[in-house]
Amino acid sequence: MRIHPTAIVDPSARLAPGVEVGPYSVIGAEVEIGAGTQVGPHVVIDGPTRIGPGNRIAAFAAIGGDPQDKKHAGERTELVIGAGNTIREYVTINRGTRDGGGMTRVGDDNWIMAYVHIAHDCQVGSHTVLANNVTLAGHVEVGDHVIMGGFAGMHQFCRIGAHAFAAMYAAINRDVPPFCYVAGQFAEARGVNIEGLKRRGFGAERIAAIKRAYRALYMSGLALADARERLATLSEASDDVADMLRFIESSQRPLVR
Repeated sequence: MRIHPTAIVDPSARLAPGVEVGPYSVIGAEVEIGAGTQVGPHVVIDGPTRIGPGNRIAAFAAIGGDPQDKKHAGERTELVIGAGNTIREYVTINRGTRDGGGMTRVGDDNWIMAYVHIAHDCQVGSHTVLANNVTLAGHVEVGDHVIMGGFAGMHQFCRIGAHAFAAMYAAINRDVPPFCYVAGQFAEARGVNIEGLKRRGFGAERIAAIKRAYRALYMSGLALADARERLATLSEASDDVADMLRFIESSQRPLVR
């Protein structure tokens, strides 16, 4: 380990081999940091927080702080961050709340840019890109491979499905199905995230099936119940459409539609 002499590390913190802690950073009680993680200068990490290996945390990030929820009364809650994430300057990630399951979770290989806020009880998948100033309210769910443009925000309890794309300044107050591109205030569906799917190796046949599902859901004029029936038929030949249908059927909030 390389811990700068000006850093403050609580005796109960557990730092694996290869961890680096920069000048004036503070590592609190009940913090675990995995091998090879780099913590920059002036970072504050409060516990209980578990951070996996190979992460890079830039200056002035505040990780594992108390949830910004008036109902929180000091209960023991957690933050869990996976491996290989890049967390840039001034990012804030809060622990969970008792009523929200007790845990905020961030997956692996995420690119979390400056000033992003991830609130209590959020569940962020893996391989996402959250551009500068993205704000996730409490209890938000972000699927794998999601990209959110600068200043995009999500209302509490909303979900955005895997491989979706939210444009800059998108204000998301309803659930966004997988594979969709949304934009606007408030966000509306604008198409399929075709470019993103191509970059991740989706072939023409898979993309065509997703486009048929999108047309059924957004361009057919069908009521949602009828569109779901259409998706059920399309899902028989496409696992991707089946994923979209499962997301829609599990939604507790209205869809972006």
